[in-house]
Amino acid sequence: MKIPTDIHTHHQFGLPGEAIINNSPEDFIPQKLYWYSIGIHPWEIHKIPTPYPTMKWKAFEKQAKHPQVLAIGESGLDKQIQAPLPLQEQLFIRQALLAEELCKPLIIHAVKAANELWMLREQVKSSSPWIIHGFRGNAVLAEQYIRHGFYLSFGEHYHPEALCATPIDRLFLETDESPTPITTLYEHAAILRGISTDILQRAIGENIEKVFFK
Repeated sequence: MKIPTDIHTHHQFGLPGEAIINNSPEDFIPQKLYWYSIGIHPWEIHKIPTPYPTMKWKAFEKQAKHPQVLAIGESGLDKQIQAPLPLQEQLFIRQALLAEELCKPLIIHAVKAANELWMLREQVKSSSPWIIHGFRGNAVLAEQYIRHGFYLSFGEHYHPEALCATPIDRLFLETDESPTPITTLYEHAAILRGISTDILQRAIGENIEKVFFK
């Protein structure tokens, strides 16, 4: 199967193997030759009984072990939604521990929750890669995340200084919900970093193989 170049998308149909398609447990119906991530988004918490039903969690664990599932997530913390932060943290930690158990990376939705995520990474003592997807923070925040051991994935919209401040061995690109082709995002990012698209694709390809296919 193909090594993906787009590590996070919500587009269900593209060329087989070119992207990691994000699914919720309820929507996960894997198709041959496609890659997936699976997780419980904090925006979905209002739909979930508390505590999370054991049978549903067992089903989620089984889905997460599927060989075409390359990552857990997107999970995360979002301070701009009504769901209580302690409840978000509880569900996030559970998914982070599952990622650790399965030796799979964790794709993270983060809104105004950097300090909490840094503390939780220490609490979980994670050795699995944690990736902030769709990063839109500034260069200072990017550098702080990197110091705490995170990877950053950039979509269509971001601060150019943040992308340039991210070490190339901690960098990913994604389409998320954007219709812009991933090839265009690589071209734009390469121009910003002052390197060729080929060099950038090779470098990020090495990151993808190391993080998602180890």
